[in-house]
Amino acid sequence: REQISICLAAGSKFDTVCVVLTSGGGAVTMYGLAAAQLARVRKAGLRLVVCVDSIAASGGYLMATMANEICASPFALVGSVGVISIVPNVQKLLEKHDVNTYVLTAGKFKRTIDVVGDVTDEGKAKAIEELEAIHQVFKDHICVNRPALVGTIDQVATGEAWLAVEGIKKGLVDSIMTSDEFLHAACKTHDVVHIKPKTRNRVMEGLLQGAAASAAQFFKSAPASGFKQPEPLLL
Repeated sequence: REQISICLAAGSKFDTVCVVLTSGGGAVTMYGLAAAQLARVRKAGLRLVVCVDSIAASGGYLMATMANEICASPFALVGSVGVISIVPNVQKLLEKHDVNTYVLTAGKFKRTIDVVGDVTDEGKAKAIEELEAIHQVFKDHICVNRPALVGTIDQVATGEAWLAVEGIKKGLVDSIMTSDEFLHAACKTHDVVHIKPKTRNRVMEGLLQGAAASAAQFFKSAPASGFKQPEPLLL
């Protein structure tokens, strides 16, 4: 978010934003938000390039498809367009030990499959229906951002992941190169600026906080006539 905001504040339609992406995926909502952040670049009219050196799968590939161009190293994993949900259910184990669990809900499908509570066929069917709905949104998202995949989306949205050398044949990536190659080539025609968030020096912060605490204790214990207690420090 911070890096994108900086790019949009300082950049223009003549600039290219390059994102080196490494992700095997994760929670739908978080990766949807990350993709929306990348969408800001294209909405602002800047060119967006995503470079994948090792993996952009599932949610990672969701993010990658926001780019105008996807570059990937030959053996990078791409794709894995699918949705998965894993929910361990311990209801039978609890019953075996005479532990009763009561799950109270309002709304027919407030809970479908959960850690506790009976799992019904209706609940399982609803959970699968919800996964299929998310999967369809995933596929629609890809088709909007990579129109060339509209005709073959069901062939590449099977949950499988491919090496980039195979993925390029399926239209999942646009070119085979590492991020280093892309940036080295860009240096010949552009001024390349590396944007990263400012990191906090936690070791130094700890030392300063310790020193401040010691100083405060010293002033508190000193004679009132000789010292004045300092103002609190915000570090």
